[in-house]
Amino acid sequence: MARAFTPKVITANALIEGDVIYMTDAGTWTRDLTDAVLLTDEADADLRLLEAQQQPGEVVGAYLADAQSGPFGPEPVHFREEFRAAGPSNYFHGKQAQGVAGH
Repeated sequence: MARAFTPKVITANALIEGDVIYMTDAGTWTRDLTDAVLLTDEADADLRLLEAQQQPGEVVGAYLADAQSGPFGPEPVHFREEFRAAGPSNYFHGKQAQGVAGH
């Protein structure tokens, strides 16, 4: 029996900077998970993922990540995605310095 589709976001890394990025509803990229589009339809998610993977000059490693709806937008479901959303962990900078980590 097939599993039910769970909500997803499309995430990747920006090719030049290496930052974690997320696809928005408009098909652009954002570094803020709360601005990402939360995909609830499997066919739409698969189509958007294909579109993301066809941008090799802009992104690398695009994939669907489980997410859930939160009060400010999509939120990670798994630790890996929470870690990626927080930004680099080698020192306090980027998203962490801006106070985005942990919402």
